Amino acid sequence: MCGIVGYVGNSTEVVPIIIEGLRRLEYRGYDSAGIAVGGNGDGLQLRRAPGKLRRLEEVLHERPLHGTFGIGHTRWATHGRPTEENAHPHRDCTGRLVVVHNGIVENYLALKQELIAQGHKFVTETDTEIIAHLIEQEQSAAARSGKPIHLEAAVRRTVHRLTGAFAISVLSADEPNKIVAARNGPPVIIGVGDGEYFVASDVPGILHHTRDLYFLADGDMAVLTQKGVELTDFDGNPIERPLQRILWDPIQAEKGGYKHFMLKEIFEQPRAIRDTTMGRISLDTGKVFLAEMKIPDETFRKVRNIHIAACGTSWHAATAGKFMIERLARLPVEVDYASEFRYRDPIVDANTVGLLITQSGETADTLAAQREMIQKGAPTVAVCNVVGAMVTREAHGTIYTHAGPEIGVASTKAFSAQLVALFLFAVHLAQVRGTISEDQSRVLLDALNHLPGKVEEILRTCDEECEPLARLYSNARDFLFLGRGIHYPIALEGALKLKEISYIHAEGYPAGEMKHGPNALIDETLPVVVLATKDESNRDSVLRYEKTLSNIQEVTARSGKVIAVATRGDDHIGQLVDHVLFVPSAPELLLPILDVIPLQLLAYHIAVRRGCDVDQPRNLAKSVTVE
Repeated sequence: MCGIVGYVGNSTEVVPIIIEGLRRLEYRGYDSAGIAVGGNGDGLQLRRAPGKLRRLEEVLHERPLHGTFGIGHTRWATHGRPTEENAHPHRDCTGRLVVVHNGIVENYLALKQELIAQGHKFVTETDTEIIAHLIEQEQSAAARSGKPIHLEAAVRRTVHRLTGAFAISVLSADEPNKIVAARNGPPVIIGVGDGEYFVASDVPGILHHTRDLYFLADGDMAVLTQKGVELTDFDGNPIERPLQRILWDPIQAEKGGYKHFMLKEIFEQPRAIRDTTMGRISLDTGKVFLAEMKIPDETFRKVRNIHIAACGTSWHAATAGKFMIERLARLPVEVDYASEFRYRDPIVDANTVGLLITQSGETADTLAAQREMIQKGAPTVAVCNVVGAMVTREAHGTIYTHAGPEIGVASTKAFSAQLVALFLFAVHLAQVRGTISEDQSRVLLDALNHLPGKVEEILRTCDEECEPLARLYSNARDFLFLGRGIHYPIALEGALKLKEISYIHAEGYPAGEMKHGPNALIDETLPVVVLATKDESNRDSVLRYEKTLSNIQEVTARSGKVIAVATRGDDHIGQLVDHVLFVPSAPELLLPILDVIPLQLLAYHIAVRRGCDVDQPRNLAKSVTVE
């Protein structure tokens, strides 16, 4: 949530750099924006505006700013309404110091009362404003004692007083061409260019300027000046972080001719699946190679269970992954919402492997679940899309998804890449534990190798087929999505995609539970999407399919409108339903990756038909970095 971009360097006009960076971070979700710049001899100058970034640009057109260093921010409201007054950056009493902040200061009310008692005047409803006043207080106290301190020392003293999650960047008019940044929770990235230095909350914000980045850990502080970057901990001790080179092509973060980022990312799924698979399988031996997996095979042989924690779309991938791991590796798997994990005292120990799934690697609840697992003695594995993200630094093993930057708030290609990563993990576990043969491995990996071509086939046919369905059903008030077995989490994901971007109420349900409540909802106005694909070579899959046909008849008997996702060549199902979206055949454990593509396209076209902001749905953010 929220975006930060800051710059110190050799440019004489910092505003275009910061505004461009904020625009590349719009996908994170926000409802106001602001910028502060210095270096023009007039102290620090601010411009802020509620609403989208174009409102801030209008303000800057009317009242231009010029400077050589600065910070900008896009805010997603947590404390206080999305107004100009509450937009970042925020000032201290003197107006010579400004702060931008991602996260939540949990003890801000107590700190605010203390500062008010000492004479500080507050002008906003935000928790962020207290940070500026605390830094001012530290500098004033030091000056009164006759021992003035630099900005970074005041910031260090301040962060020790804050409780909660925060990523901050601070400027002072008294120390020009300097930015002090600190992290405790939400991500902070430092970019190193040619005589210029950047701070950002996510990679795309500065990727057009540099690929060389430091990823700060919790408790890290960075001081950026025209001379370079100094990294310390909150106590001022020097630290070292690896300078990592990002290989993403900046063009990957552009729309590339598509109407929306979401549509572009749906069509990038064949590449995301290939890239997540590439270099990790041998079709000759049937072996899976996970280069970043530091957990020894012996641990996997002895482990008694797998415990997965994730949020949102990643939780749906986790639930599908449960089927993969249990079916192939014969290990019991529990799946938790990461936001609930800590609050039930989970039974986790050294005989458990914790698996954390997160696109950004910075989701606050998922990180908290990981730390709980580690504290209880469990080694952890991260499935993540961002190299160097916090979850990967704390994990004992990582499976990167290599989906590339995902800009649309509603996840698509990251989800399919997560399913691929989980499938690879399941096969790897099964090989280590000896629960599948070499021949079985070769068959499974060969099917995975052919998956990108099958996804391309779906994209060629289903995109056009979903447009007329959108015309028919875009005015529906409710949708029901049904699936059985490993297809049930895909029903949940299809419902989530539709509600996220079209604002239509949608619910995913196990098809076998229809008689236990959902049948009461069915009438001629209710569209019901049923996942009815099958793997003819798998007896359980065929049995599941036959049971699903019975559920379809339950719906049609009550005049419900059925949209089925079925396997190409299934001539029977068309006689039972109103519409069919066909996908190619695949093994049962890989069918979910094919199932989800038509559901993504259906949600997209319905949302476009309804005039919704597909890439930035209301009230949602790409990366949820607070609890």
